[in-house]
Amino acid sequence: MIAQRQDTENPLGPEQVWLLLLELRHAVRTLSMVPGGFGWGLDAGQPAILSAADPAAWVTARADGSWTARVPMSETGAELLDLYLSVALACRSRPLTVAHLGQSLDGRIAATNGASRHINGPENLTHLHRMRALCDAIIVGASTVECDDPQLTTRRVTGPHPVRVVLDPRRRLAARYGLFQDRTAPILLVCDAALADRPGPGHAEVIGVPCTDRGLHLPEIVRRLHERGLCGIFIEGGGLTVSAFLQAALLDRLQIAVAPLIIGSGRPGITLPVIEDLSQGLRPHHRRYAMGEDVLFDCRLHP
Repeated sequence: MIAQRQDTENPLGPEQVWLLLLELRHAVRTLSMVPGGFGWGLDAGQPAILSAADPAAWVTARADGSWTARVPMSETGAELLDLYLSVALACRSRPLTVAHLGQSLDGRIAATNGASRHINGPENLTHLHRMRALCDAIIVGASTVECDDPQLTTRRVTGPHPVRVVLDPRRRLAARYGLFQDRTAPILLVCDAALADRPGPGHAEVIGVPCTDRGLHLPEIVRRLHERGLCGIFIEGGGLTVSAFLQAALLDRLQIAVAPLIIGSGRPGITLPVIEDLSQGLRPHHRRYAMGEDVLFDCRLHP
């Protein structure tokens, strides 16, 4: 619960702002639509979502992700609102799909053998866990599960665990991977519809979708998740999965965390079809955030 704040002299710090974001996330998920604005503050001494016009609101937020502080705000707290507010606002009437990749200066997300741990620093890892806590579902490809055996939970921050979604079109993953065995959060395994008739590995629920010559039909996956009320979608890797969603124009935002590291060879991050002229490349609007020694580029692909 957010600590009661009886004064307006001390600026809102990152810890308070994070809990405010979680409070907003919870409130938005219980509403049928995003209203014109929210306020955060105290109601009868308890933290609450208020009307944007309520003079007791510390911060007001609008459906487009913009915000205004009525009390002093620390620089770090303001950065958290800039980076995460639109994620907290994801809902049926305003779904959001965000992808993230961590890479070296020379655009590698892993060594040739798949080793990728410690490319980025601990600050970016905390960012990943915040994104997981604010989103409804987290998507990874089968190769990411094979290489990292990830838990895909929010161990580093306060907040709920997302539904975990693994894309495994050919059903090559065995039940021995940890996320299929624990019950920390629901897990969905998405595969070719022709292979969906047998039970999933471990505790996974199997969802079959059509396949094309490029792989799983990604718009259908997004539609199925939205049907389940999973409207804030976070694609955490790997490079082929993120690239496929980007090529299909299904991303609202793309986050790339660049570490001061040169690998020299290895697995590339974004891979898209060849272009003939640089004018055909993407130049999205973006903001940069310092995360320890890393720099996060938060790119807005859709308004």
